[in-house]
This record gives sequence, structure tokens and C-alpha cells, in this order.
Amino acid sequence: MVKYSSEDLDRVFKALSDPTRRAILYRLAEGDAAVTELAAPFDMSLPAFTKHLDVLARAGLLETEKSGRVRRCHIDHRPLQQAADWIAGYRQFWDTRLDRLDDYFKNTATDEEQT
Repeated sequence: MVKYSSEDLDRVFKALSDPTRRAILYRLAEGDAAVTELAAPFDMSLPAFTKHLDVLARAGLLETEKSGRVRRCHIDHRPLQQAADWIAGYRQFWDTRLDRLDDYFKNTATDEEQT
């Protein structure tokens, strides 16, 4: 199983735990956007929205560039891939365990039928 920094994964999962932040990432998957453009669909103040962007940035999921007065954001997929790899490792672990359990129950049922 691949090892990742616990703190890095914690920040990614914390960022993904909020529906507003997931919506921001979903929008950024379509392409870069200005902060004001990203904030438009949400019923919150710009300072409150900026806090969501800060959480995403601390998790490494968001990068910003300032050009004049406009701050543009784009997504960084690498932390998402690390989280997906971590989850995949545990999925493989549990799939193996559940397959063994399934085999056990099938063998138990076959043994009971023969007696």
C-alpha cells in the first residue's frame, strides 16, 4: 500500500468534505475562473467564499494567479490523485477480505449440504 503524509490527506479530505468546496472543484474542472466568477452562484459574502478557497489552497487542490486586480484560480489534480490512490489501496484490501469471507460461506454451505 502506498504511504502518504497523513497531514496532506487530512487536508484533502477536509477540503472535500464541504459541498461548496466540491462545487468549486467541479466548476474548475471545466477550466480556470476568476474568484468573482466562482463566487457568483453562491449565496455568501466574498470574504466567506474566500475562506473556502483558502481551505482548497492549503490542501494543494487550488492554485491562484493574480493579474492586475483579478485573481484567477485553477485546479491542481495531484492531491486528488493521491487521495484516490489511498482509497484504491484500501478498496483492494477490503475486496480481498470480502472475497475470502464469501469463499468461506460458500465452502461452509457446500460442507453442510454434503452432510
